[in-house]
Amino acid sequence: MPEFEPDIIALVCTYCTYTAADLAGSMRLQYPSTVKVVKLPCTGRVDLIHILRAFESGVDAILVGG
Repeated sequence: MPEFEPDIIALVCTYCTYTAADLAGSMRLQYPSTVKVVKLPCTGRVDLIHILRAFESGVDAILVGG
């Protein structure tokens, strides 16, 4: 039986979380390939419908960072 690998979507703010993730990449730090990063102008724009549609499409977890 293969090991479970969760499918994760990260909704991140352009000016806060995405900048930190970019800096981590510059430092050659890595995160799992199962994490998909979606850059938003501001996480305040995340609506409940975005989260529900992501879960409907089969995502296991959502991270909202801002």
